[in-house]
Amino acid sequence: MILSCLLKSNFKRGIMDTTLFFIFLYGLISGSFFNVVGLRIPKKESIIHPPSHCPNCNNRLRVRDLVPVLSYIINRRKCRFCKQPISSIYPIMELITGALFASAYHFFGFTWETLMTILFISLLVIITVSDLAYRIIPDRIVFLFLGLFLVLRFFIHPNETYASHLIGMVLGFGIFLLIAIVSRGGMGGGDIKLMAVVGLFLGYPLLFVTILLSTFFGAFYGILLIVFKGAGRKAEIPFGPFIALASVVSVFYGYAMINWYWQTFYY
Repeated sequence: MILSCLLKSNFKRGIMDTTLFFIFLYGLISGSFFNVVGLRIPKKESIIHPPSHCPNCNNRLRVRDLVPVLSYIINRRKCRFCKQPISSIYPIMELITGALFASAYHFFGFTWETLMTILFISLLVIITVSDLAYRIIPDRIVFLFLGLFLVLRFFIHPNETYASHLIGMVLGFGIFLLIAIVSRGGMGGGDIKLMAVVGLFLGYPLLFVTILLSTFFGAFYGILLIVFKGAGRKAEIPFGPFIALASVVSVFYGYAMINWYWQTFYY
């Protein structure tokens, strides 16, 4: 009987490990596509045509040039045709997407919440690429995911009521709009709309964690720029990536952080 239990346990673990690996691979491939979306949509270009090509020499990339991460390594970080350097942002975002997709499955298992989290991560990766490249968070992307989450969160909200997610959406939009008004443009319109989607997805308890973390991350990065780069206090910093980073931390560890805070300071 013990042997039978061990065999079943090992079998289930093997299935989970295999699934985790394939989800990671799916994340790598998705990350490659998100790079394209994040770089083309702000320029109002089609994500289908023209096919993937080198931005320097415009040569069409073949299958051997499009394998996530591996092509970057095999081609020694250069275009195979013109030998110009390829930005490291491509493999970095592919790896991050793969790791986050796998983490979603690891945390939530084979559930609808995993699918929701993967969609949320997809949004965050796309806007990060776009904001880093152009200082733009495209409305088309934000509104697409806003519509998706408005519908899906009606059916899938395991930790709070649907109302709490709607409240999170209003608070996310309102708080960042207030910051933009008080700072006289210190917060971009894309960040404001993005926080509405973040609030809708996370709900208002985790929204506050995200706001605190994103502010901390952004301020810390700003201090590093001032100290090591000599940047001025009014230097423009894309805030979307910090919102994305804070949102990811909140998805996986937000409730643990809230529980730690209450247990540490109020019990």
